[in-house]
Amino acid sequence: MYIPDHFKTSKNEEIFAFIEEYSFGQLISQVDGRPFSSHIPFLLSQDRTKIIGHLAKANPQHSEIDGQQVLITLQGPHGYISPSWYSSPGVPTWNYQAVHVYGECRLFQGTKELQQIVDSLTRKHEAAFENPWTPEYRASILQAIIGVEITIEEIQCKYKLSQNRSQHDQLQIIGQLRALGWHKLAEAMAQNVL
Repeated sequence: MYIPDHFKTSKNEEIFAFIEEYSFGQLISQVDGRPFSSHIPFLLSQDRTKIIGHLAKANPQHSEIDGQQVLITLQGPHGYISPSWYSSPGVPTWNYQAVHVYGECRLFQGTKELQQIVDSLTRKHEAAFENPWTPEYRASILQAIIGVEITIEEIQCKYKLSQNRSQHDQLQIIGQLRALGWHKLAEAMAQNVL
């Protein structure tokens, strides 16, 4: 990913928190010599060395992915930024947060491992609900999926949040984003104002 210095983020705690919060992303690998992408939820391992998920066995991506170098892309808040929000001349742009994770993929099929990943994903995403669903499914359902575990080799993080504009412009942009109801992007910018 192209990352100019003023948009680069290298704070590990912040990056791992981003991975946890924006954990639905793209798993990109090669299938039949072409890039192939699946959109899936991921979990970061407790020791932060692996990213784990699962694919449907019907998905052709799993046929060649074992042992491949893969790319996971995760995206946070994003939105269009109008030059009318600047106090000095500028151009239209897009503000966003993104993390790319590179690593080697390993497949796993053990019933116990698959159940752990499905249960962990369910607990994570049901936790926000007043009456969370408790996993209840037949073990045979696990036979329709295959686990993916990516050993993290490199993480790239880019927060393009108008850091190249004056503090005055950044504050004006934040105000405009809040007025539009784009609160998450406004808060991400507010945390990174000069």
